Amino acid sequence: MSDSSSPRTAQARLPLAGAPHGGALLRSLTGLLARWLPRQRWFAGKGRPLSGLTLIAATELLPCATGDGAPGLLHLLIRTRQSPAPGSHAPPAGDCYQLLLGVREALPPSLGPALVGRPSEGPLRGASVYEALHDPRLAGILLERLRTPGRLGTLSFRRAPGAHIPEGLPARLMTSEQSNSSVVYGESHILKLFRRVSPGVNPDLELPLALAAAGCPRVPAPSAWFEAAWPGTVSEPLTLGVLAPFLPGSVDGWQLALQYLGRRADFTSAAHSLGRATAEVHTTLAEALPTSVMGRAQLEQAATGMSERLAEAAAAVPALRPYRAGLRRAFEALADFARRGGTCPVQRLHGDLHLGQVLLTPDARGRGMHWSVIDFEGEPARPLAERRRPGPVARDIAGMLRSFDYAAAQARAAGSWVEGWSRASRAAYCRGYAEAAGSDPLERPELLRAHETDKAVYEVLYEARHRPAWLHVPMAAIRRLAAAPD
Repeated sequence: MSDSSSPRTAQARLPLAGAPHGGALLRSLTGLLARWLPRQRWFAGKGRPLSGLTLIAATELLPCATGDGAPGLLHLLIRTRQSPAPGSHAPPAGDCYQLLLGVREALPPSLGPALVGRPSEGPLRGASVYEALHDPRLAGILLERLRTPGRLGTLSFRRAPGAHIPEGLPARLMTSEQSNSSVVYGESHILKLFRRVSPGVNPDLELPLALAAAGCPRVPAPSAWFEAAWPGTVSEPLTLGVLAPFLPGSVDGWQLALQYLGRRADFTSAAHSLGRATAEVHTTLAEALPTSVMGRAQLEQAATGMSERLAEAAAAVPALRPYRAGLRRAFEALADFARRGGTCPVQRLHGDLHLGQVLLTPDARGRGMHWSVIDFEGEPARPLAERRRPGPVARDIAGMLRSFDYAAAQARAAGSWVEGWSRASRAAYCRGYAEAAGSDPLERPELLRAHETDKAVYEVLYEARHRPAWLHVPMAAIRRLAAAPD
């Protein structure tokens, strides 16, 4: 991409890349970022002291030289170094983060909450540095870059063939994200920016592209994306952001389920159609991307890993300990299934499927509503290579079944009606899946029970650490699963 796309490129540019200027830039920002980063919702290293920062790359999307009153836009890739949490014997860790910083001489009051700080030295000395995504003008620059494919520094901007991306759309930052950031442009497109990044294609780009190429209507096809090369290496590029069609008038499955629960309404028709949508996505992924089969050794290894995670969770959460023997039966049944010659097909998955990752969307042809599946990133806390690894479809199905339980736990009503709502929704989802996939997920109960148990154990550990008031939700599933007959 030529810098001539920006009307301000005739100005002198800050020499940000390379020593000594890169070092000067980082020194001027280190103190500010060390205080600001741990407070961000998407920062993954909470609880571990931040011991250092390394500048991987810096790119000016708009010149950051102050003096003319216009904002600058700076893209940074920063690697963190973190010491273990107090009392931990884990080795030091670190992650690479994508930052988009605005630079102004003076910050207008509306952008005051976005302030990162004012450097006291270096090339940005005295300027106001702030989170650029809060600034609609700077967020709009990203859209313009994506509309015009090309390169700028270490960044590459790519546009899908035939994608229509209008210009001049107003930008608004969504505030509900946790592990990433999203900007909506008008009612047309949404840009998802990955905050913690690593070399390799992000599944949230890779899988929707594959599904779109195969003609699957359940997933919005990416319109454009951008990535970065890791300086000095030949590794895969880092996926930084994906622009996709925005689906106005949609309601996510979580909110829809809560609406039904609030009215004490039956959800089985919606759950049934959602099961069909899930199966259509799985079937297309299996056709579009490589598959394989887990044999005895792999299944036994999976069962062992589940048992180990149960032991670790029980050591951290005393409430889980009375149910260990009952829960282990699910993992022992999976290992026994493998010893009896059982196998399991594996394929690319959604990786983090729940009611919040699906949208009930108006049909483009005006034929009512249909389910769309979004957010194929997988669990952001897991390494990228692990998230791209094929797995059993039972893992996705178990995630959705657990989500029905979570929704039911939010109902104001209590007792047998809510439990029945969840049971009926779960059963309807599995029926819909079986009809569309041609295979019933309940035909291999060992697989589904083991994955649902493993998911519930993970939820117990998560809730105990982050949301103790919610611990009762997975614990209800733990009691049910531990008491399930062999």
